[in-house]
Amino acid sequence: MNPSDKKHLGFTLLEVLIAMTILVGGMVIMSTSWTGNFMRVRKATLYNNVALLLERKMVEIQAEYTNKSIEEIVDKSGDFGSDQPLYRWEFKTHEFKMPDLSAAILGKNGGQNEMFLEMVKQSTEFISKSIKEGTVTIFVKTGGKNKEMPFSVTTYFIDYNREMPLPGGLPSNPQPSNNNSNDSPAGGQKSQGKGT
Repeated sequence: MNPSDKKHLGFTLLEVLIAMTILVGGMVIMSTSWTGNFMRVRKATLYNNVALLLERKMVEIQAEYTNKSIEEIVDKSGDFGSDQPLYRWEFKTHEFKMPDLSAAILGKNGGQNEMFLEMVKQSTEFISKSIKEGTVTIFVKTGGKNKEMPFSVTTYFIDYNREMPLPGGLPSNPQPSNNNSNDSPAGGQKSQGKGT
């Protein structure tokens, strides 16, 4: 073996530094992508859990208030027990306000008669009283003690049994009287007195 051959058996310091730089750069890129992917998986799991809990709670509340009047729907809150200790929920109701359509109707048609505007006003009031907005919010504890991230879904409860008043104060579904008369006077109205 020649002493000149011994010079070429190893790597130079420059080659080792370049190789180390490439190796460290690759490790940093892989670490960053792994961390980013891990965070995305955690977020996806969180969003999936929240979506399932929101759906579950909304279905429970809708089932509870089916066939009940709007006035019976109340605010409430709770948690999901020991199964989901990081999550809690709130249900809040809000009065539904139907927008005033009379200004749009007046502007479009150049004005309407008073009776039509009164009908629009009564319909707007009736719809506002027949609909109630309900919002379910799931709060997720994140990081610190008091930090919570809210996620909400809103639905509308409609009272289909509410009677719409007719113009002039007449009820929309008059109840038959409990008197004994078989004949009704002209005009289709029942007699208010006792039958003879």
